[in-house]
Amino acid sequence: MTKDKKDSIIKSGKEYFRNIIIPNHLKGLDNLKLKDFNINPFLLNYLAAFLCGNTEPESLAKALVYPRILGTSINTSFGQNIQIFISQIAEVAGYASGIDGIDIEFVDAIDGRKKYCQCKAGPQTINKDDIATILGHFKHLNNKARIDKLPIQIDDMIVGVLYGEEQALSAHYKIINAHYPVYCGADFWEHLTGDKQFYHRLAKAFGEVVEEDDIDGSQLIFKKIKQIAKEIEDKGGL
Repeated sequence: MTKDKKDSIIKSGKEYFRNIIIPNHLKGLDNLKLKDFNINPFLLNYLAAFLCGNTEPESLAKALVYPRILGTSINTSFGQNIQIFISQIAEVAGYASGIDGIDIEFVDAIDGRKKYCQCKAGPQTINKDDIATILGHFKHLNNKARIDKLPIQIDDMIVGVLYGEEQALSAHYKIINAHYPVYCGADFWEHLTGDKQFYHRLAKAFGEVVEEDDIDGSQLIFKKIKQIAKEIEDKGGL
């Protein structure tokens, strides 16, 4: 892959975060209320004490807000909107596929063969039902290749997992990998770009958007913690 194409993917990734992920994340933070939490008071008081050394309302609020905003909500948003990012990759790199169930087509930078790739978000992001869907799409392509006399081998049909480590792949992916290759994280991006460091460069670029757009997340979270703490006080505790 050329430098220009790699730079285009980096740029589109930043725009994806700037226009989709960050606005959804900020909206989720802004709208967060005490009633949105499914609270286990036994665990919450323990976690507040573990985190802050006490169970004051602000400590309870921190134990609620931190995992939601720095974990659950952003992971959900990324997974729900991943198809947008995949479509952007296909567009900017010129790899869009017209085949049903195939997200991108590209010449593998390692073995030089054309790959037909279904892209997925992370190593734990498919369920049992997805197995049949993914295998069905590859079976359809295999039949099409046989009829149209296309030079497609089994190893040319792949699943590309955008982030994660191979050892973290779920059992569902391992079932697919018994039939077709599953490339995960840095391995996938190296096959796509030919650059061993591209995965880490792309991940770092996402963080750069916060600096470029001058977003002070710490102050926004602090403000929300104060609001949730006030709700806890008004309720008389948890």
